[in-house]
Amino acid sequence: MKKISDQQNKNGDTEPSSPERRTFVKGIAAMGAGVAAFSLLTNTAEAQVPVAPDNGIPSGSSRAEVALQVPRAFQGDKIDWHGFDRYDFVMDKQTLAITPLKAPAGEQSGDLGNSDKGQLRCVVVVPKQAVPGNPWSWRGVYWNHQPQAEVELLKRGFHIAYISVDPKPGSLTGLTMDELMDQLGMSRAALAEWDAWYAYLTGQYGLSKKPAFIGMSRGGIFEFSWGTANPDKVSCIYDDNPGMERQAFQKLRDLARADVPVLQVCGTIDPMLGQYTSAIEGIYQQFGGRISTMVKEGYAHHPHSLRNPKPIADFIEQSVQAVRGPAPAFAGDKFTRTSYYSIENFYRDYPDEDTYITCRGPLFSPCYDRYEFSVQGTPMTTMVIAPSTAAAGMPWVYRAGFVFRDAKVDQELLAKGFHIVTGPVGVSFVVKDWDTAYEYLTGHGFSKKPAMEGAGGGGGEVYAWAIENPDKISCVYAENPRMHSALAKTQPLDNLAPLAKANVPLLHVCGSLDPWFKDNTLEVEKRYKKLGGKIQVIVKKGEGHYPLAPEDPAPVVDFITRAAM
Repeated sequence: MKKISDQQNKNGDTEPSSPERRTFVKGIAAMGAGVAAFSLLTNTAEAQVPVAPDNGIPSGSSRAEVALQVPRAFQGDKIDWHGFDRYDFVMDKQTLAITPLKAPAGEQSGDLGNSDKGQLRCVVVVPKQAVPGNPWSWRGVYWNHQPQAEVELLKRGFHIAYISVDPKPGSLTGLTMDELMDQLGMSRAALAEWDAWYAYLTGQYGLSKKPAFIGMSRGGIFEFSWGTANPDKVSCIYDDNPGMERQAFQKLRDLARADVPVLQVCGTIDPMLGQYTSAIEGIYQQFGGRISTMVKEGYAHHPHSLRNPKPIADFIEQSVQAVRGPAPAFAGDKFTRTSYYSIENFYRDYPDEDTYITCRGPLFSPCYDRYEFSVQGTPMTTMVIAPSTAAAGMPWVYRAGFVFRDAKVDQELLAKGFHIVTGPVGVSFVVKDWDTAYEYLTGHGFSKKPAMEGAGGGGGEVYAWAIENPDKISCVYAENPRMHSALAKTQPLDNLAPLAKANVPLLHVCGSLDPWFKDNTLEVEKRYKKLGGKIQVIVKKGEGHYPLAPEDPAPVVDFITRAAM
């Protein structure tokens, strides 16, 4: 195993202090290893939440006048921060007014001192040459801790910003991990303070309306809290062994639907991995959000970030620059667009980190748009996963059942330019609803002969529609199917003749131990051959119903491609 001991923070095993009053809770280690790595903030009373001023609009100016004003440049007192100009500000917690501040003596090393009572320290670091749009990254908590990604962003023309946090009040003793995360999270006052800082930077200085967020450890609480409260104002989120409030967990859907990409970096033995990092990843995936994860082998809570910050900086830069194109015509005027990608793990050597990193998500796998929309005349929605580039003739797969992220066959077909369509199903399968969706899609240029696909009970339903429409399909592919349809007048197993007459090829992939194998697939094979039809059965020896997809999807993809293209 590669050595990683030299990567521990030279200042110790805890995040550096943020500029507020702090204490460590007695017995906090009993709540779980690694919790003591959080610098805990205390306060005595919840501040009354003032209305955040519109700091971008000078007094007496109309909004029309402001729109014509040129954002001002950062100037005045400054100090050096890793070779770039750092400007300091202070926010009054009662009025939310922000004024420039000359950094006190002793901060030339890049550190940030404590705030005076009733104030919050704020920082902006300016690139040598800002890129168009004035992109910026925003961090809360642990200023100047493992800043290599931010330094790299400065080199690429990003501004870097920071605001200290206004903690929630109350006792921190005797809390569970979740309760501790909530208590250490954003108060209503803190949200207003961050709103004011955002308005100040975007209004007065013209920084981008969509900053990128950087949050390490407890910093994850703040980036997700403000981000889920303002999903339309976030370009992307990079979190590193993060914590999170329960309220933000409940609002992750808003971030996912706003198409905010997320990158998580964490250690394999960090106690936050299972409780927060993995939970965030799973929830975000289910909501269709783009989330990529890098798990550092053998690392605990420290050190954060990567020695070589290029993957992090690349993610942020690409997220800021990305422009999503218009939806295709078939999606109509009302649709939900989410992302579809594999979550296959890739175990890769990162020499600069002295370890291997498990990588997964859309940064490491192809990512496609998934559209959910209603076809007039059907009670439920239709889902279409669109390829990056459609193949000639618009080939597609018409299938029953949700497309999960381990659907290897569908992923290979997407790479070849197929659309993957999940037909509408309400309380039950209805043939005429699939007829309506078929007519709608072929009317938008989709091939007249899709490939049919279904697994388990879905296999019987796609057979039912195929038997009703043998001249409209190119082939049928089924995984461990149960040859039963809830509404078919004659069950598919007893009604294969229309498919054989139309020369429709069939392919089944089944586990030899699947309970449906003998009475369904083997019976289909026997009857279809007797009718003169072509059928191929791939048997996975020693496997049961799961996994559904074959280990090697190539034979299936070749079968569908030959039939449908």
